[in-house]
Amino acid sequence: MTSSTAPLTGSIVALVTPMLEDGSVDYPTLRKLIDWHIQEGTDCIGVVGTTGESPTVTVEEHCEIIRVSVEQAAGRVPVMAGCGANSTHEAIRLAKYARGVGANSQLQVVPYYNKPTQEGQYQHFKAIAEATGDLPIVLYNVPGRTVADMQHDTVLRLSQVPGIIAIKEATANIERAQWLIRDLPKSFAVYSGDDPTAVALMLCGGQGNISVTANVAPRLMHELCVAAVAGDARRAMQIQFQLMPVHKHLFVEANPIPVKWAMARMGLCGPALRLPMTPLAQANEAVVEAALRAAGLLA
Repeated sequence: MTSSTAPLTGSIVALVTPMLEDGSVDYPTLRKLIDWHIQEGTDCIGVVGTTGESPTVTVEEHCEIIRVSVEQAAGRVPVMAGCGANSTHEAIRLAKYARGVGANSQLQVVPYYNKPTQEGQYQHFKAIAEATGDLPIVLYNVPGRTVADMQHDTVLRLSQVPGIIAIKEATANIERAQWLIRDLPKSFAVYSGDDPTAVALMLCGGQGNISVTANVAPRLMHELCVAAVAGDARRAMQIQFQLMPVHKHLFVEANPIPVKWAMARMGLCGPALRLPMTPLAQANEAVVEAALRAAGLLA
């Protein structure tokens, strides 16, 4: 996926990072998950984002998760490496590593906690592009987590920077997404970062979805994205209605707490998380299980 080629379309899983009970990364299960996603039709593997518990892995683990993922994917599907940081220097360091081990693109979140201005955000991403723009950059705007919102005009400015090719728009604001799709260059991809509203964004002209739900329903999310990107609203909404309970209840607590529990319930990986993430509250277990059953993901 380079700036000179058509943008990736489809379902990009925001993959969890499986962990053992002692908190160490479970690399054998990570490899199995990647193989499963490829078999199920996932179009791209996104690793070490928020769903992958990037805030709690060390830089060394972060790099190794990217390396193992690229190695396991073995060119069968692209790998989008989460390389974001609230330090521009660290984001560049992670991106250089991802580029070196063969990742296909990098996901760069708006710097969090330090609340950069719009100019600060522009300079942050521009510096990353100047250092590592040969590894295509997907911007990631999620103000609900970063407390710093990348405004429309800033995205338009950044779309002119070589190496920046797409945005993961996770505000769940469809009008806002429509303005992006309307005003950005046609070669610049707009991906949803919000499962409940992703179908609408794609039907408006978006290219895909970077998805939490895809962790438990990869085949269905792939089919939903194919239909929505093609403008087949009837088929896309048929799948959307099936998955709506999952979209909703995988966020009954902070991500990735519910999805880790759901995957453990489905036998895909263990439930372990790292503090300050804690196990799903017992009262919510039945809620998440009911959502999986309603979507046909559990017998």
